[in-house]
Amino acid sequence: MSDSQSTSSSGTSTAWQIIGRLVAAAVVLAITAFFTPGFSINNIWSLIIAAVVLTVMDYLIVKFTGIHASPFGKGFVGFALAAIILYVTQFFVAGYTISWMAAIIGALIYGVVDYFIPGNQQM
Repeated sequence: MSDSQSTSSSGTSTAWQIIGRLVAAAVVLAITAFFTPGFSINNIWSLIIAAVVLTVMDYLIVKFTGIHASPFGKGFVGFALAAIILYVTQFFVAGYTISWMAAIIGALIYGVVDYFIPGNQQM
């Protein structure tokens, strides 16, 4: 196989990995919102945009600090970051509302659901 073919297929593979991570993040987020009192997402577009925002914020935090915002990945720091990211997302996405208490509960539920969804969703 030539280098140009391997580059294009790995680029396509990376694009599918990113799409897969976004879909998985949207599913986990929808489940979390369903089971968390005080956390609501009004429509599918708010869910999709929120999944993108959460993925981008997690990526930037990992890139600049090296800490994964995962409730089970890095202990209390990861749990706190997950709650903060869930809460801050409401300022970027219309139709996404969450209270502080719901963000804390949601971070726990997000971590549990994320643990059972197969695959590595971190970028």
